[in-house]
Order: sequence, then C-alpha cells, then structure tokens
Amino acid sequence: MRYTDAPERRAQLERQISAEGYLASAVAAARLGVSEMTVRRDLRLLEEQGLVRRVAGGAAPASGGVPFENRDAVGTAQKRAIAALAAEEAAAASIIALDAGTTVAATVPLLPEATIVTHSQPVIDELARAACPRLIAVGGHYQPDTRSFAGPLTEQMLRGVRCDLALLSATAADRDGLWGANVLDAAIKRVLAAQSARVVLLADAGKLATSTSAPVRIAGLDAIDVLITDDRADSAALAPFRAAGIEVRIAR
Repeated sequence: MRYTDAPERRAQLERQISAEGYLASAVAAARLGVSEMTVRRDLRLLEEQGLVRRVAGGAAPASGGVPFENRDAVGTAQKRAIAALAAEEAAAASIIALDAGTTVAATVPLLPEATIVTHSQPVIDELARAACPRLIAVGGHYQPDTRSFAGPLTEQMLRGVRCDLALLSATAADRDGLWGANVLDAAIKRVLAAQSARVVLLADAGKLATSTSAPVRIAGLDAIDVLITDDRADSAALAPFRAAGIEVRIAR
C-alpha cells in the first residue's frame, strides 16, 4: 500500500517500529512504496520528535525497554545470587562471552582468570580498569539503552572468536524460547550462542513465562544448555526448560 501523505506515512512508520521493535529503512520503503531517502527523512523527523530512535540500517522505538541503569537496580539480591552461581558454572572456562545484561555484568568480578569477550560497555569499562585485563572488546553501533555495541560490524567481529562459554540474558523466557525488546541486541545474543561451546541463560524468576512484554524472539530453548534462576521460580515456569533437557540451577 502506498502512503503519499507525509503525516500518515510517518504515523504508519511509528506504528510499525513500535510493533516490531526494529524496522529496516529498505523494508519500510518497500512497504510504503517510497524511496529509502524519503524513509530516512521521515525517521529523522520522528527522532527529532522523540518518537523513534535511529539505529544502523533503520530505526527502533525511542525507548528500547527499561534503561540500563534502572534495570541494574531491579532484583539486586537475586541478581547477585544468580551471578555467583554463574561464576561456579564458568569456573572451568578459559574464554567467556558476556552479553549486555545487568545480571551478566554482575559476574565480572567473579571471573578473574578468564578472558572475557563482550560488546557491553559497562563490562569493558570495568575490565579496562583492572591491572591485568583479559579482554576482547567488540565495537560497532553504540546503543544507549543497553549501553552496548551492536549491528553488522559487531556480529562480524564476534564470528571471528570462539568461546568456551556464553553467559546470556533475556527480557523473557518461556516454552517458546528466549525473548527480547531490541532486534539488534537479539542478533548479537544469537551470534554469541553460536560461537560458544556451552550457553548459560541467567534469568530471574520474573523473566520466566512473560514473553508478552518482549516482542523479539532471540532463539529457541535448544540454544541454551543451562538455566540459572532464583528460588522464586515455580515448578510450572521451570517445567518447559526441564522438558527440553536443559539443566536448571536455582540460586538461593
């Protein structure tokens, strides 16, 4: 369907970005029957109005979810317990991939002997301050909401690294898989999982069976080997993971 009226076209762009979490400029141009230059101009205007956020190749919602700093304050006791158990799981690994989740970031002080591969700016900053950092920092397009790097360049760099273990997070996880709110971040998580011999999902009980709040599918349950959650998780929420052959560990 062709949208020739600019306000209507921009309203349609905003609706699609909100519904899908990310919209590529090329895809939007094809849908609306206009040029990519027109779409990019529309996205710039929508960004100036605070309605969307331009990212590599397209746009995402102005707010990609709860800001990193706010997420870091949620469930602190559970995050620390999960991080401690994750460190035990990682004890034998030499090269560990860390994604941009706040619970994952909490494991950094507990992994002193490992080489860390990450696109997370807070993790990079913390390791850079260490006396003898073992760090492979991956750059790319910076995302303020997750304080991490993402996009095609980031993915390409990560595909050149092999890891013993990946510690991943998700906005939600249920019988249908792992879910997030950011398309670019979801793509990075998939690459980290693919490049790692073993994958551990760190998810507090509140993130289990709540995929309605996270529209972007990251991967199926077959992408992970271990789930580490906290003792608030009930048996019904854990059942799909156990049925899929995933080891479930409870942090207390």
